[in-house]
Amino acid sequence: MSFKTLQNFDLKGKRVLVRADLNVPAKDGKVTDTTRIDRLKPTIDYLTSKGAKTVLLSHFGRPKSAADTEFSQEFLAPACEKSWGKKVAFAKDCIGDVAAKAVAALKDGEIVLLENVRFHAGEEKNEATFTNELAKLGDIYVNDAFSAAHRAHASTEGLAHRMPTAAGFLMEAELNALNDALESPKKPVIAIVGGSKISSKLSVLNNLVKKVDYLFLGGGMANTFLVAQGVEVGKSLCERDMVGEAKMIMETAKKAGCEIILPIDRVCVTKFGENAPFEIRKTEAMPAEEEAVDVGPATIAKLTEILGTCKTALWNGPMGVFEVKPFDKGTTDLAKAVAKCTKAGALTSVAGGGDTVSALENAGCVDDFTYISSAGGAFLEWLEGKELPGVAALTAYKAAA
Repeated sequence: MSFKTLQNFDLKGKRVLVRADLNVPAKDGKVTDTTRIDRLKPTIDYLTSKGAKTVLLSHFGRPKSAADTEFSQEFLAPACEKSWGKKVAFAKDCIGDVAAKAVAALKDGEIVLLENVRFHAGEEKNEATFTNELAKLGDIYVNDAFSAAHRAHASTEGLAHRMPTAAGFLMEAELNALNDALESPKKPVIAIVGGSKISSKLSVLNNLVKKVDYLFLGGGMANTFLVAQGVEVGKSLCERDMVGEAKMIMETAKKAGCEIILPIDRVCVTKFGENAPFEIRKTEAMPAEEEAVDVGPATIAKLTEILGTCKTALWNGPMGVFEVKPFDKGTTDLAKAVAKCTKAGALTSVAGGGDTVSALENAGCVDDFTYISSAGGAFLEWLEGKELPGVAALTAYKAAA
């Protein structure tokens, strides 16, 4: 899609409303993972260097009202300052006199973070009155929150109808990476999808099999497909009520020319736990009293061979119970195989959604993929082929004649 970027605007002296996603992990008033803050730095650096007055909008958590002070964003300002190396002022509201005075006080190149937009019911309802109040605070709207783009809220979608709009550098990078991975990829394409259940990813799988050449299924969801093929999965996690759906997905894949790949060996335990005794068994030779907790080495070897023929890889979800050692080995070994092909320049690799980032961090491969999305729900909805409201709205503004 064609959308404007920061370079399309003269920013000096302009009040720029930036929708960021500062809904970061935190504990006891301290940010525990600054990834989303760090990824905003290129946009912040550009705006401040061009003399813009940067006004940050975000949500944090799921407050019911402004009375939920535990969801105040005030504690985020110092974390932003540390990451960006710039002073970040804070305003105790995102609309009204408090916000207006904070924005009016800004000099060119300065930044203010406004209070949690979800303290107002009009945010999630995308109410016109609330959106208009936000719009009064800026001259240009910049959406740099792809991870919130699946929400049609006032600050993620409504503002784009009322003001000149641009994608921030993070939003631009996300959209370019995702387009390169699924909409116009270099083929062959392999999608690697893990996680516990297919019920939460039915739409994802149905969309992927129409667009990729190979679909590898790991994690608990693989068991449902194995049962659909008449394979014993023992006590492994399995959605037996979804077997019919699995068969339909396999049929769709067959018609689309997509090869579904399932594990050919598994890491099996009788009793699960940290460093529990395990056996590596062929998939078709799994005892009824055991459960599979990871993919085995023969599966990884097969996938590594297939990866060597592919040009694009898309990854969502872990291959096993990666949080418990040594059952992270399958995920880690496969991640390293993808990383190796990527570093060799033979593969474009894009990953994101859910536990994916944590799994790849555990594998030590985060910096070796072409692109890793920090989005969760938005990434999954994009995999489903859905139009994301925040992305669609990037081209919504029409200046008055």
